[in-house]
Amino acid sequence: MTEDCDWLQVPPAALNAEAGQAAAERQAHLTKPPGSLGRLESIAERLAAMQGVSQPMLERVHIAVFAGDHGVVAEGISRFPQAVTAQMVANFANGGAAISVLARHLGASIEVINLGTVAQPPAVAGVQQLNLGPGTANLVREPAMTPAQLERALNAGRQCAERARRGDAQLFIGGEMGIGNTTAAAALACSILDLPPVDLAGPGTGLDANGVRHKAEVIEQALRTHAAVRGEALGSLRCLGGFEIAGLAGAYIAAAQIGLPVLVDGFISTSAALVAERLCPGTADWFLFAHSSAEPGHQRLLEALAAEPLLDLGMRLGEGSGAATAVPLLRLACELHAGMATFAEAGVSGDTR
Repeated sequence: MTEDCDWLQVPPAALNAEAGQAAAERQAHLTKPPGSLGRLESIAERLAAMQGVSQPMLERVHIAVFAGDHGVVAEGISRFPQAVTAQMVANFANGGAAISVLARHLGASIEVINLGTVAQPPAVAGVQQLNLGPGTANLVREPAMTPAQLERALNAGRQCAERARRGDAQLFIGGEMGIGNTTAAAALACSILDLPPVDLAGPGTGLDANGVRHKAEVIEQALRTHAAVRGEALGSLRCLGGFEIAGLAGAYIAAAQIGLPVLVDGFISTSAALVAERLCPGTADWFLFAHSSAEPGHQRLLEALAAEPLLDLGMRLGEGSGAATAVPLLRLACELHAGMATFAEAGVSGDTR
């Protein structure tokens, strides 16, 4: 890597322990038995430490969807053609995708970043076309990305997080779209965590049992091809990842460096979160994990990051949709924390602390 990626070495911002403690003290005096709101209490305290205020808020949410195609599709690991990636890029921008609907409902800002697709997306406004290439190379045969492509993808993520901060976002959500990206994410995680492909290969867009077995075999071939980078986060990302996964990793690292809380989505996004934490230790302090995906390998990644997901709804769409679905829960945690009366304010007996 060149000096264009020296920023990866900048440590994450420190959480504000005083704000977190102030939030915990407020929770201790609200009109309820201690701990009776369960994780809603710890969520408010965690967000307080992240935002540096005793009463956090989540009015301004920024969603970024990164898109990119994958050369490994040539190995027959997806039920859908690569043309779908570009078509969905247009669907995001036109407001017809699940994440588009969720963003509207949440009042969240949303941007779409196309890092490189095989097909040219239809001409639509609101899509950043970065054109790193017509998707990645086939990771079974050669490295998925060149060093230059990897740098540009990471920096695209960094710039995205910085735009969110300039827009005064209080929470960042990263989404992804790319036919074949569950294979890339599984291969990447297998390399970093030294896990067998059968543990992480899943149905993706709807493969049957034979398709999942074939996917695991393809991942095993890729791991043999790139055995030299096994266990190394940056090398594994370049050889086995995807444009959109690298973009997400860059965004997560930059968000942590500038003190912007991140709500991590499902399997693909969590693979990027794993890379981000390995490249820049401490980045995960700025993560909240939205849900437990129905993609079977997701649980292994959550365990590796000591993550406690907020929801388990059987979702596996991607796009940032699981994370967006969890935003109302986070907002309720903040509203309860700020809006409930203390025992003293309400004139209620029972505050023994």
